[in-house]
Amino acid sequence: QVQLVQSGGGLVQPGGSLRLSCAASGSITIIFAMAWYRQVPGKQRNLVATMSNSGTTNYADSVKGRFTISRDFARNTVYLQMNSLRPEDTAVYYCNVQGWGTGEFDAWGQGTQVTVSS
Repeated sequence: QVQLVQSGGGLVQPGGSLRLSCAASGSITIIFAMAWYRQVPGKQRNLVATMSNSGTTNYADSVKGRFTISRDFARNTVYLQMNSLRPEDTAVYYCNVQGWGTGEFDAWGQGTQVTVSS
């Protein structure tokens, strides 16, 4: 079984920065991809950024140039550095990790609130 524990988030003023972390633990042999999603109440969860095992990254158009996804391979941890934050970035952010351990897994973090407001 694979567990994801998120940290970071909170309240920040527009234009500010935050960094989210997500540490994966458990039976992990290989990680295929790590990603961040976000969700606002009453709406679907949307993809923010992804990183493949080869290091290829993709971003939602709304965050390109402002957010950066990165990974610590040794610690099975993924980060999301968020700069130039806007009120519309306010959401609950979730990390997602797909890989193989005792079997194939697709795990989610517990979610963390990010609020951008003056």
